[in-house]
Amino acid sequence: MAKQFRRLGVRKRLEAEIKKRRPIVAAGAGIGLSAKFAEAGGSDLIIIYNSGLYRMDGLPSIAGYMPFGDANAMVKEMGLRHVLPIVQKAPVIAGICAYDLTRDMEVFLKELLAAGFSGVINFPTVGRIDGDFRQTMEDLGMSYRREAEVMGLAGSLGLFTMAYVFNPEESRMMARNGIDSVVAHMKTTTGGTVGAKRPMSLEEAGKRCSAIFKAALSVKRNVICLAHGGPIEGPEATEYIYRHTQAVGFVGASSIERIPVETAIRKTTEMFKAQRIKK
Repeated sequence: MAKQFRRLGVRKRLEAEIKKRRPIVAAGAGIGLSAKFAEAGGSDLIIIYNSGLYRMDGLPSIAGYMPFGDANAMVKEMGLRHVLPIVQKAPVIAGICAYDLTRDMEVFLKELLAAGFSGVINFPTVGRIDGDFRQTMEDLGMSYRREAEVMGLAGSLGLFTMAYVFNPEESRMMARNGIDSVVAHMKTTTGGTVGAKRPMSLEEAGKRCSAIFKAALSVKRNVICLAHGGPIEGPEATEYIYRHTQAVGFVGASSIERIPVETAIRKTTEMFKAQRIKK
């Protein structure tokens, strides 16, 4: 069973890695197998998203934003039945739909604490939505500001807090609410069979990440800066981000549990099929 950590305990573990000049790696896990071997590979954090379940069903991660299921209920169930019993030492983070109008989020956060989660991250997030639809959500209370308030509440309850942010304004907002880690989100990860088809360049991603990190650090000097998504899909890309931004780590979901699995299963199956039976 996963060991539960309080907020300061998670920070202490991550800061120790940073002092050793080792990047923080947070791995998304849609199933216990992903969690087990991400931890075996040295992942510092295991994150459960509702999108992980869709991802491991061969569907695009962005399905996690659609009304196919109750995001918060799915994450709690995935944790209790599939991931928390498998993970041994890494803190487990719950992806929460913080603007859920059908729940008292303080009650739900306490349920996550009781279940054994060590932290939360805002996923699904309205930050990934734009245009008139996003504005309507903001106007009617399903807002990014609401997400920031819930994340601040989570921190006050002792949960480690991570925030997906998409621009400097959101980054400052989360930092003002005491967030422990900002995760610069470069939108849907490229690569594999269901990755983004219209990616930004790695150079552009670096510029955006840098602006996001600077904004958060201007409000909270000890915020932990991580990158995620878009063209940041493999070790070569993260190496570029580490050289050109203030990032000290990476959050990988498709990059860790989808793309490698797609490649490995396909190649292994091809090897079996390429054999010839002797008469």
